[in-house]
Amino acid sequence: MYIVTCYVTYLVLSLVSTIWVAQTLHKNGRLFLIDAFSGNQALADSVNHLLVVGFYLVNIGYVALALKTAEVVNNVRDSIELVSDKVGVVLLVLGGMHFFNLFVFSQMRKRSQEHSLPRFAVPNPSQQV
Repeated sequence: MYIVTCYVTYLVLSLVSTIWVAQTLHKNGRLFLIDAFSGNQALADSVNHLLVVGFYLVNIGYVALALKTAEVVNNVRDSIELVSDKVGVVLLVLGGMHFFNLFVFSQMRKRSQEHSLPRFAVPNPSQQV
């Protein structure tokens, strides 16, 4: 019975964490994407949605794969330790995905700003007017 409780607890905590992080990224990442796409809100919203879908697929897939365990769970202490280990790894993966998304957003924003900067001609000293 302990192992079933561990599985259910792990799934609930992992899925709630995944949903919370995805919603936070979706809500707050929108502004970065709008800036990165030079104010094109439709494109930014579309990319934002696609990023969230990918985030869900990767994280929920990982949670599902990491569910299985060979640990023997004989008491409440073992249950808490197993769930803690599993949820801790999921949180680290979510954190890694979060920072990866931030990196992607910042690269997109930087590239957009570089393309929108005005180009100035450097005067040639040999061509005096």
